[in-house]
Amino acid sequence: MTQVATVADAPTYDNRQDFADELRRLARTDERIVAVCNDSVGSSNLTGFRDEFPDRLINVGIAEQNMVGVGAGLANAGLIPFVCAAAPFLTGRSLEQVKADVAYSQHKVILCGMSPGMAYGELGPTHHSVEDFSWLRALPGLDIVVPADGAQTRSAIRNAVADPRPTYLRIGRFKVPAVSDPKASLTRGRFVTAREGTDVTIIATGTEVSRALHAAEILADQNISTRVLNAVYINPLDKAAIAAAARETRAIITAEEANVSGGLGAAVASYVGQLERDARVPLRILGLQDEFAPTGDAQFLLDYFGLGGDKIAEAAAEALQNG
Repeated sequence: MTQVATVADAPTYDNRQDFADELRRLARTDERIVAVCNDSVGSSNLTGFRDEFPDRLINVGIAEQNMVGVGAGLANAGLIPFVCAAAPFLTGRSLEQVKADVAYSQHKVILCGMSPGMAYGELGPTHHSVEDFSWLRALPGLDIVVPADGAQTRSAIRNAVADPRPTYLRIGRFKVPAVSDPKASLTRGRFVTAREGTDVTIIATGTEVSRALHAAEILADQNISTRVLNAVYINPLDKAAIAAAARETRAIITAEEANVSGGLGAAVASYVGQLERDARVPLRILGLQDEFAPTGDAQFLLDYFGLGGDKIAEAAAEALQNG
């Protein structure tokens, strides 16, 4: 665990660079690692991989369904394929293949959703990937991993190579500060405690973890002790951490750069609703609320949907006050 003192002015980093560097580092000693992409060598940060391993990069062109099928075939042959594409097209255009060729068939493909959420900003809803959690959580046997910073991105890639399984790995484009211990390893199906607290719990994922920590700083000035859980894994879900939050704090807030229908908040709400009555607490779910995003850059859109630290803090204070 790491305690982040301040995050508002911390330097920020592009997780895609850590993804690219770690993938190349591991590929140098493991010839099973290959990459598959949809004419997205540059945007998937695979240029260095292509230059170093030209025979281990397969570019299928703009054919996402075929791309996932090729990845499944490579996995069936004993390779470890990292199938990389912009997240909206990897998940939206290829959903049937992800379901049938990866999840149902249990082929050990690592689906890398690049630039997810609203990272494409002004390109609009066609290029936003805010439905991916909702679609993919419905598929049995598919891990969903959302690193919050570069260190977690590297750890997720190491885990994927050491113990390959059908996985959707969300690689953020929006620059974020470091929020985790660079020496820590991720554990499958476990959240990471980013900050301890006893009054309210914020469960955040991906880009929202640093904003949740900012909210905790704001709440500390109001004498509200905030626990921040970094939901690196959305599937499998860390039910033990959620149950502990419900027992030990007085409210839960979830924050995700995604549609709230079927995402992290929905998963948490579904589980909390199954707890014993005296273990249930007020819950607020923050994210996109049944609407397509307006035009604007990524920072504007996060603020527009109430996903900044100030709005998360307001939601937490309101939940504590009004239940």
